[in-house]
Amino acid sequence: MAIGKKPWSGRFGKPTAGSVEKFSSSIHFDKRLYLYDIEGSIAHATMLAGQKIISSNESAKIVSALKNILKDIEKGKFKFNPADEDIHMAIERELISRIGETGGKLHSARSRNDQIVLDVRLFLRAEIKTIAAMMNALQKQLIKLAKREIKTIMPGYTHMQKAQPVLLSHYFLAFCEMFARDIQRLKECEARINVLPLGAAALAGTSLPIDRNKTARILNFPAVSQNSMDTVADRDFIAEFIFSASLVMMHLSRFCEDMILWSSDEFGFIEISDAYTTGSSIMPQKKNPDVAELIRGKTARVYGDLFTIMTLLKGLPMAYNRDLQEDKEPLFDAVDTLKDCLAIFTEMIDHTKFNAWNMYEAAQGGFSTATDIAEHLVGMGVPFRRAHEIVGKIVAYCLKNEKGLEELTLSEYRQFYKGFTDDIQKIIKLENAVNARKHTGGTASDAVLKRIGDLEKVFGKK
Repeated sequence: MAIGKKPWSGRFGKPTAGSVEKFSSSIHFDKRLYLYDIEGSIAHATMLAGQKIISSNESAKIVSALKNILKDIEKGKFKFNPADEDIHMAIERELISRIGETGGKLHSARSRNDQIVLDVRLFLRAEIKTIAAMMNALQKQLIKLAKREIKTIMPGYTHMQKAQPVLLSHYFLAFCEMFARDIQRLKECEARINVLPLGAAALAGTSLPIDRNKTARILNFPAVSQNSMDTVADRDFIAEFIFSASLVMMHLSRFCEDMILWSSDEFGFIEISDAYTTGSSIMPQKKNPDVAELIRGKTARVYGDLFTIMTLLKGLPMAYNRDLQEDKEPLFDAVDTLKDCLAIFTEMIDHTKFNAWNMYEAAQGGFSTATDIAEHLVGMGVPFRRAHEIVGKIVAYCLKNEKGLEELTLSEYRQFYKGFTDDIQKIIKLENAVNARKHTGGTASDAVLKRIGDLEKVFGKK
């Protein structure tokens, strides 16, 4: 194939219009797949030689040239030609220019349709491993913080109202659990990505005597796709990955929402390092949690990537359609955005001070130990609904008289239930209320320390 000549030119009487070439080109974004395109091509050439579709000498010549092209790309010596439609054509053009017609034999028994699916699967397989490692690093950071802040009590919230006191450590481990499920989803997604598509060709397979299992072994794919039409037609694995990425971003965004609120004067729970905040161009006093806000904002962007891929796929007739060229930009954006957010969030949380005293003072308010009084009554044999009513009246009395639960005398408590004893003052103490919840999954320090120990067995002590 002459340089600049299209691989399909035999059927056409006119060259492609320049405007069409510009409009249809994807080389400006899919060139980042060069490593995987070359990796797949080397495996394909090796298999072709093993099946005697090309000679061993031809395969060796192709493989050597491909490795040299890879080196040139990585050194920045390779010049991508805007006239190349995509990464496949760019590498094939260069291969043929270096070794002549032998390079044209590489495309035997494959199509760009199965080639691009291979590239993307290889890309995603590698990226998921990187993302999972980044998430593990964040989990380790949260475990370290949980261990450090094991005595810090804060108000837990429901409906954005103070609910019950909890350990700050328990809060950190809540997100650790969320990220664990996110990693599990990504790895489950990886299992479905880890299927060899090469050999499906354009849509119907090939009449040449290929060995797909051999190609799979070379590329470390544990499975081979079972339907050639499905192989080139669907991108559900991309949609699944971006959905999983969206959930990670959602969890990061919720964490950031708390960081934003907690850093305000109204809360005063945390202080994010100056290095991870910004100021105002007009208000000299401002210190803004922009990193957290940007992560929250970029979550919407990843959601948009998911919506893009789902909309792209919803009306496609079987099998391959050029619309699928548009799958890579939302995929790349989701990957890059997620990695950037994970990296900066892990840094930011490591440079955040948690104000234990402010949290403790806040936990004292809002009648946060009211439930403990109700459960204390249940322990004395009072039906829970009756106990709930009694404590509700006690809270109403406190509001009317502008008192906290800890300010009531025993005689005042006995106005509502005569069975109260001096123990009530111990029951409503924050430390006792927190540590009473010592069951599995509870916020008691013993339960939290046990969970930290379990997690350290997985991640190692730090």
